[in-house]
Amino acid sequence: MQSIDIEGTSKTPTVNLNAENGLIEINGRSIPENSVEFYKPLVDWLEEYKKLPAEKTTVNIQLEYFNTSSSKCILDVFKKLEDINKGDAEVVINWHYEEDDEDMLEAGEDYESIIRVPFKMIEVAE
Repeated sequence: MQSIDIEGTSKTPTVNLNAENGLIEINGRSIPENSVEFYKPLVDWLEEYKKLPAEKTTVNIQLEYFNTSSSKCILDVFKKLEDINKGDAEVVINWHYEEDDEDMLEAGEDYESIIRVPFKMIEVAE
């Protein structure tokens, strides 16, 4: 299965999806012009990955900011991960946030309350 590597911009996050080692990373800012269009390849990739996932999938999310339309798309990504976690494969989401960023911590906690996948809240010193 092909990996996905998307170089981040001032409006879109850096994305790395690697089926071989079960590593998924999304870092940066997420305020794309069209969030659905930006996140669709990720959701499609996860749908394919779900058929034969790694034994353990580690997801590292470190967003400094995301807009409302991105939040819905991120939830769609998490729902696909929840599907993977329901099977025999294990999924862990590492939600990184800067130490003074209460909003980003709360966003992670909100996702954690919706999605049945273990979340680890990781404070990052600035």
